Amino acid sequence: MSRHNFKNLTIWQKGMDLVSDTYNLIRSFPDIEKYGLSSQMIRSATSIPSNIAEGSSKTSDKHFNNYLETSLGSAFEWETQLNVALMQGYLSNQKFKILENKIQQIEKMISGFKNSLKS
Repeated sequence: MSRHNFKNLTIWQKGMDLVSDTYNLIRSFPDIEKYGLSSQMIRSATSIPSNIAEGSSKTSDKHFNNYLETSLGSAFEWETQLNVALMQGYLSNQKFKILENKIQQIEKMISGFKNSLKS
């Protein structure tokens, strides 16, 4: 396996975009969520590109795949938190749909990349 330059990976770039989207989103959350949902969403969003970057430094595809698995788990965690935010009325249905589409695309891309490493 040759090491990947994580900054050139589209999944890392999309993950970084989601981090920005998350910071923009939580600015509208009530103060009560500062150490709750807001904090959780930032951690899970940041975990997506962070694990991709860390995994890219590994010397085998098997090890990289483990980090991609963690990244995928964080993506599903973030999607759940987005649903909680919608249920609590912290964002509009329109904004929810846009962000839901983004996270689902990231999930598909991570899964596809994982599969390409296996072959």
